[in-house]
Amino acid sequence: MTAVPRWRIAAGIAVLVAMAALLAVFTPIYLHNLQLQNFVDSLTQGVDSQTRPDDELRGLILEKAHALGLPVTEGNVQIIRSTGTIRIDVRYLVPVNLPGYAVNLHFYPGAGSRP
Repeated sequence: MTAVPRWRIAAGIAVLVAMAALLAVFTPIYLHNLQLQNFVDSLTQGVDSQTRPDDELRGLILEKAHALGLPVTEGNVQIIRSTGTIRIDVRYLVPVNLPGYAVNLHFYPGAGSRP
């Protein structure tokens, strides 16, 4: 059996370190989006949401998003009401600047109540 060249070991370690760094950057963003999704879902399932004004619901969502560090603006929150139901959609993007590469992560948390 021949020994593995040191450059291959170094390259493998470099790939693992790069993957760990990407995981460290992206994981908090995705977890915060999941928390916002759960919050929006809980709002639509609450009985009092049917009677709350749209501006109040929008304010609660913006407050939660900003507490999570997500760049959600008032225009990103859509509230749609129909007979006995409510649907809340939030569309936003998070810019991520990596060394040598920039990416925009698009998120679409939303939820609706059942009649």
